[in-house]
Amino acid sequence: MKIGLRVDVDTLRGTRHGVPNLCKIFSAHEIGATFFFSVGPDNMGRHLWRLLKPDFFLKMLRSNAASLYGLDILLRGTFWPGPVIGTRCRPIIRAAAQAGHEIGLHAWDHHKWQAQVEQWDEREVHAELRRGFEMLSEIIGRPVDCSAAPAWKCTENVLAAREKFPFVYNSDCRGQSVFLPVVEGKNLAQPQVPVTLPTYDEVVGRNDIDSESFGDFILPQLREGRLNVFTIHAEVEGIALENEFIKFVQKAKALGHEFCPLGEFVKSKADVPVCRMARGAIPGREGWLSLQAA
Repeated sequence: MKIGLRVDVDTLRGTRHGVPNLCKIFSAHEIGATFFFSVGPDNMGRHLWRLLKPDFFLKMLRSNAASLYGLDILLRGTFWPGPVIGTRCRPIIRAAAQAGHEIGLHAWDHHKWQAQVEQWDEREVHAELRRGFEMLSEIIGRPVDCSAAPAWKCTENVLAAREKFPFVYNSDCRGQSVFLPVVEGKNLAQPQVPVTLPTYDEVVGRNDIDSESFGDFILPQLREGRLNVFTIHAEVEGIALENEFIKFVQKAKALGHEFCPLGEFVKSKADVPVCRMARGAIPGREGWLSLQAA
């Protein structure tokens, strides 16, 4: 089976250390993947206020976030302006592109998107996308042609604003199949490639699943004849859980599975169904996220 491999890169540390590590793993195992980069200021430490929310606090405890992510991520941008990732890590981002991996835009400011996107109108979304698009395109030397909303938080204003960019596809939601989204009764041109499998932070610490058994939990969820898209994070599988991820890759390949970029699933738009996107919730994740409607 083909497994679409999506790599979310949210932070300076993830870009600086996790991306090179993952590129080495992908090269050793002949894997193509899609990297979605955040290129603006790293203000992820400003999420600490969410510890006041019980669901987020429990998730941080369950995933042992302090040791998993490191204090430099958890405090970044809290007491001082966060560094601009695209400025600090240009050679690393460019090297991932030169290695043949698909490169997409995750965000300009990952924290700001998560905290504010539902209040933004289309003009504000467009401005935020434009900043990230221009920097990332300049870094890789060509227009960025795909994108993915941070934390799967996507609104109709986001979908409308994306149509003004040359994105071949977007990956803004969780779902079951490639589809064309609808906004105010209008079918949009850019297909969605939803994530179909749970992420590490959603599962670990629940139902006796730990870092060693996570890969064994994921593999049986792959389904023949359907879309299989798996998200990893440069900060997690690229650093703290690098060895566990290597074992997962080895097991998957031993079973005959093949990893590929998400763009592999949109080479043809023929027979792509039309679906709405709606807000919802999934176990293990705090707050709302976008879901492919049934």
